[in-house]
Amino acid sequence: MTRFYFTIDTEYEAGHAMRHGKAGRAENFTRSICGRTDAGDVGIFYQMDMFDRCGLKGVFFIDPMPALLWGTAAIADIVGPVVERGHDVQLHIHTEWLDLAGSANPLGSRRGTNIKDFHFEDQCVLIDWARAQLQAAGAPRPLAFRAGNYGANDDTLRALAELGFTHDSSHTPGMAGSACEISLGPDHRRPMDHLGITEVPIGCVGDVITGLRHAQLTALSLVELVAAARHAMDAGLADFTLVSHSFELLCRDRRRINKIVRRRFDLFCQALAAMEGIETACFTMNPPKPGSADSLRPALPPSAMRNGSRMAEQAVSNMLYGSG
Repeated sequence: MTRFYFTIDTEYEAGHAMRHGKAGRAENFTRSICGRTDAGDVGIFYQMDMFDRCGLKGVFFIDPMPALLWGTAAIADIVGPVVERGHDVQLHIHTEWLDLAGSANPLGSRRGTNIKDFHFEDQCVLIDWARAQLQAAGAPRPLAFRAGNYGANDDTLRALAELGFTHDSSHTPGMAGSACEISLGPDHRRPMDHLGITEVPIGCVGDVITGLRHAQLTALSLVELVAAARHAMDAGLADFTLVSHSFELLCRDRRRINKIVRRRFDLFCQALAAMEGIETACFTMNPPKPGSADSLRPALPPSAMRNGSRMAEQAVSNMLYGSG
């Protein structure tokens, strides 16, 4: 049985908060978490509705850093419904929120765009503070972490191990130019023990042009997503990790539904539910297990036809909605 980790990075928009400050929380919640539009909602509640209808489980990596500006209640509004509906909550951190923290900054005046911008001791402080906020908001103690912007480094893994975490999922072997600086490369595609943590790479598929492409809902077409899941199952892979976001079914301006991406999400959930030999899994109940670091995981082979279909679909999506 292949375990499919359908992960949702769930986060308020820091840029919106910088423009609107404390007064903008309600609007930020409706835009970034609910995905609210005049045509309906497509954020985490819509996503959980689809998961529930299809009998799937989601892993919601929730960023508690906005508590620096709005307090724990802003995080509890997200955590509560996810926990109540039986999905998984793990820890996500966007350190851009330190720009808004003022005297609440646990590091004093120190700030940075990514967690890798801080030395080991500061990373320990940030992760420990964020975990405490997530638990105060009603989450079980998290065991997995993903850095905002994938911007982790080896000190991040050492800090996670020091604090008792067991898993990280920041390494993106299929994304050239990723902000991730963990000392792993594009050939490291399977969960592995690394610096005291089980590193769970983001899935990837073969790409005719770039060699590899990361498995994200907006980065692959429906055909590629289904093919990648079937390839993982047919190849006997133990797991596969897909990334999406709480706002990913929206246009770039977060005011309209991207109907192409919403349809992709809906149909992929239905396809996953219909596949025998594959099941969605959570880190809490069924965490990925490390394999051999020396064993290269096969990716879905590149296909000019699949690539061409995706590029055509993204061109239409860009024209209509301003995003891929």
